[in-house]
Amino acid sequence: MQNAFWTMTLKHLTPLNETGPQWLSDMAEKAREENLHQLADEISGGKGQSEFLGTIMTLSPFLRETMIRNPDFIAPLLDKDISERLEELLAEIGGIDKTADITEALLMAQLRRKKLEMHVLIALADLGGLFTSAMTSEWLTRLAEATLGAALRFLLREAHHQGKINLADYNNPEKDCGLIVLGMGKLGARELNYSSDIDIIVFIDEMSPHIGDPYESIDVFSKMMRRLIRIMQERTADGYVFRIDLRLRPDPGSTPLALPVSAALHYYESRGQNWERAAMIKARPVAGDVKAGEAVLHELSPYIWRKYLDYAAIADIHSIKRQIHAYKGHGEIAVRGHNVKLGRGGIREIEFFVQTQQLIAGGRFPELRGRRTVDMLAELCSLGWINAETRDVLTEKYSYLRNVEHRIQMLEDEQTHILPEDDEGFTSVAYLMGYNNTNDFTRDFLETLTTVEHHYAALFEQEKELGSDAGNLVFTGEDDDPGTLATLSKLGFSRPSDICRIIRTWHFGRYHATQSAEARERLTELTPALLKAFGATKRADEALSRFDAFLQGLPSGIQLFSLLQSNPSLLDMLVLIMSSAPRLADIITRKPHIFDGMLDPAIFAELPTKTYLQNRLEFFLSGVTNYEDILDQLRLFANEQRFLIGIRLLNGAIEGERAARAFTDLADLMIANTLAAVEAEFGRVHGFVKGGRVGILGMGKLGSYELTAGSDLDLILLYDYDNETEMSDGAKPLYISQYYMRLTQRLVSALSAPTGEGVLYEVDLRLRPSGNKGPVAVPFEAFGKYQRNDAWVWEHLALTRARGVAGDQMFLQQLEDEVAAIIALKRDKEKVAHDVREMRELIEQEKPPLNIWDFKTMRGGQVDLEFIAQFALITHQTEFLAGRTTGEVLERLPQSFLSISSVGELHHAYRIYTNLSQIMRLCLNEKLNPDDMPPGLADLLQRTVGEPDLSRVESLISEMAEIVGTIFDEVVV
Repeated sequence: MQNAFWTMTLKHLTPLNETGPQWLSDMAEKAREENLHQLADEISGGKGQSEFLGTIMTLSPFLRETMIRNPDFIAPLLDKDISERLEELLAEIGGIDKTADITEALLMAQLRRKKLEMHVLIALADLGGLFTSAMTSEWLTRLAEATLGAALRFLLREAHHQGKINLADYNNPEKDCGLIVLGMGKLGARELNYSSDIDIIVFIDEMSPHIGDPYESIDVFSKMMRRLIRIMQERTADGYVFRIDLRLRPDPGSTPLALPVSAALHYYESRGQNWERAAMIKARPVAGDVKAGEAVLHELSPYIWRKYLDYAAIADIHSIKRQIHAYKGHGEIAVRGHNVKLGRGGIREIEFFVQTQQLIAGGRFPELRGRRTVDMLAELCSLGWINAETRDVLTEKYSYLRNVEHRIQMLEDEQTHILPEDDEGFTSVAYLMGYNNTNDFTRDFLETLTTVEHHYAALFEQEKELGSDAGNLVFTGEDDDPGTLATLSKLGFSRPSDICRIIRTWHFGRYHATQSAEARERLTELTPALLKAFGATKRADEALSRFDAFLQGLPSGIQLFSLLQSNPSLLDMLVLIMSSAPRLADIITRKPHIFDGMLDPAIFAELPTKTYLQNRLEFFLSGVTNYEDILDQLRLFANEQRFLIGIRLLNGAIEGERAARAFTDLADLMIANTLAAVEAEFGRVHGFVKGGRVGILGMGKLGSYELTAGSDLDLILLYDYDNETEMSDGAKPLYISQYYMRLTQRLVSALSAPTGEGVLYEVDLRLRPSGNKGPVAVPFEAFGKYQRNDAWVWEHLALTRARGVAGDQMFLQQLEDEVAAIIALKRDKEKVAHDVREMRELIEQEKPPLNIWDFKTMRGGQVDLEFIAQFALITHQTEFLAGRTTGEVLERLPQSFLSISSVGELHHAYRIYTNLSQIMRLCLNEKLNPDDMPPGLADLLQRTVGEPDLSRVESLISEMAEIVGTIFDEVVV
């Protein structure tokens, strides 16, 4: 045991609370169950590292749960050090694919098990001070490469058996196989963080004699990549291995997952973007045909590393700077809720500081072509680009920020870079960093951000403003310039003369936004970039016309034009809205002030959490006391925040499930604040009811945190009061039932009445007892009696999505407890299944799907997923907890109800449907008509599911619908 982890001196950490001994006891008990008696004795006796493990268990729920369930992960450390055990595990992973009779299911299970063990051991070594942040990243990278390689070798052998490819060496499938997997980003640089995605690009060496027909190989290898993604990232009972992101490949919205090398090289040479040059700095062959991968990178070298620093190259680099410039000089450096990666003073700023100078000088200095950030800081110093102090400071701060990032992710094994806002989470990160109080951590963290920000800002202070020539663009006079018409046609406009007329209108100052000379000057400077951006869309004329309508409504244009000129990403977002989202374009055209929210440069760095929205709302309502003014401010706030959540979804900053949560959090705040305002105003006239309590149950998508941009609100208002009270106590008293009925009507009116600021939400009360025939406000006691004695099965199904959203907090808990008790009632499973099938058939008859995109009601669509989840809940196949999404319910279905693979398929379908439906509801006012779809929307839908064209997306929907429909028929019986 001399060199064993169990006897090493580790870094002292402060526990969060006193629960460590109890967790250790649970772990020892599990160890004895698994005949790990030596480990159990060591833990129970308080020997070795037991105190350290107990402390970790108080700080990281993920590590605690994993170690208690798997004491066998810790047992080898009694006589081995962690590095030795990690090497053994890597060797075992490397041999999984060679196991006799290996199946995909067995491969997935073993990869997940080995990955989980390595994940725990790497964390322990990191937290114990045995690994530096760089060593942690190196081990995580080796783990990612090992698992990726094992999965790929399995798939290559399988394709060989099926005659789709012809391996050069069956025992070494990757050798000369013709499939190239490039690791990008942190995988390529060996800098993975604790819960990283792995970014890869997959190329096909079509010159390889082993791939078969080059054209057919695209389909073969693209399907193989879909299998690879499933093997690696599908969540099963054993967890997942790594999430895989293929969106860094050339033109991901329209290219297959595996792309021929010749097509890739042509793309980079003719259409490659400046950000793709920066991304390629870190590219490294990590799996497949490594030799061919190195050859591809060699061919790409002139594209990445410009030999001469000409004006075009400088303009490219300048463009990259300006895309990230949004973070400079705006907003406040924060601690809680700060994005350690993307926020001001964060990891991205150090990486960009290095990458920018690599792009400038790497063509002339091969020493600057390395992938690792810290190594390149050293080279920049040795070549005289930065001084030793800058090198040392940024190296130290980079390591510090990476450690913070690792610890944030160790809490729950989530891919987040945001410091927790709650006390427990924030304190846990501080203690995992080795602090014994949060004040010292806050001080050091702020000092780190400020220092990084200072060095990053200096990079911009040194830059020179550079222009670019977009071609012959002359809009003076009344007649069209022939050269300008040609340029516009070349840029992508089909009616260049109409475009000339629109732009002359701008320059003539006929809109409020262009009346000042300064505004026209800024717009003139911006026009080439505008035309290039809109010209790149598929219906350029239509998109620019929408932008023109937007300009007509603007009260002033100077600020907007300046920001668009200095911030290409904001311009890209505006173009995206105009070309792909008619609904959003209509909103900002009617209410241009909503666009003001986009002018906040930190908007994409901050997630729209409930805390974030609450803080913004408090600022929005500060000083507003009049009832009507409060309602107007709530409408303004809701419209703006719905829009901002939508653009985060549009540009990929958040995905469908996160958007659904944000839309729901926003609705919760609006309902609660509207109820408070209505109660205060109503009470001013009619007084209050003694002992009166109001609680609002959110139903449907509101109750399950699945709202979309256009959702209405399903509500049930319930009340309780002192039974001896008959009337309210105001100047105009009302009887109890009358009081709450009018209060409810006032609330519905406040939420849904159209005003100058629009409608807050449409409200639906039909899920209350007895539906439209029942009172709009329901006494608590009557609600319970009705649900127990008179409710239909569909009403109990609806209750599985009930959640308290506003009102008296103790009453809301009482309501949720009552709902849980009703759902827990004993039922005849066959009778419930019969009723569910009848309801499903009725929906199919009354609301048949219009087309493949109407996947809410079609067989195997969203309704079937909801029915499966609701059926499982009211027949007690899984535990009911208020506020779970349909996806979370499906993810937790037990094997006794559904196989692991079926659970995975249902959850996969749920995510795809959610991502697609969120985008569709955001962008369109009506249901999607595939024959009249904005081209930009088509690109968005393809991107959100990673398919190259709409026909592939439709095929994916059909395949999922078939799977979901089959599972529905199997379980609802």
